[in-house]
Amino acid sequence: MALLDGFFQNTRKPEGLGGRMMLDIMNGGAHEKLATWALDQLAFAGDEQMLDLGCGGGANLARLLAKAPEGTATGADYSPASVEKSREVNAQAIAEGRCQVVEADVAELPFADDAYDLVTAFETIYFWPQMEKSLAEAWRVVKPGGRFAIINEEDGLHEKTTEWSGRIDGMRVYTPDQLEQLLRGAGFSDVRIIETPDPSYNWIIFEARK
Repeated sequence: MALLDGFFQNTRKPEGLGGRMMLDIMNGGAHEKLATWALDQLAFAGDEQMLDLGCGGGANLARLLAKAPEGTATGADYSPASVEKSREVNAQAIAEGRCQVVEADVAELPFADDAYDLVTAFETIYFWPQMEKSLAEAWRVVKPGGRFAIINEEDGLHEKTTEWSGRIDGMRVYTPDQLEQLLRGAGFSDVRIIETPDPSYNWIIFEARK
């Protein structure tokens, strides 16, 4: 059990061989199903400038680019292993100038103000130790009228939430009320909450505007 729990620490910051394995898991399976469902709930004009915070293995960058074929996508992650994997997965888009991946802390983003039409965070805010500062940074880089979308696998209201947060160091799952309050405190408005109709899952999206 201790060995397995050690492996699951890679969900927070993938490192080494275990981290590479975790990134492969994150790019497919249930994570792919969640991301596909979530992106189908969001509207796209097709030419958005997009930023994915905590881009992990990079599969969601590719999915964003597929939704906005005339747009661009930037990935940011504080794990060097994640940056490397994301660059591998999106090598063609990077060569075409449609994608870039940078190593960065979400609490200190190296991007200009009002730079992105859409900022996303897939299953990553659980691990943000400076939540208020990180949300303020997300607000800063979104264009006026632009959107910030948080996609979570867990809604903080079910027993499964406690199980995972108890096994992974530094993990916290927010309830819908808590997260909406945090988003509004950061300056976002028009917070829209979308929950999956599938009772097998606790998937939830928070889409907020600047």
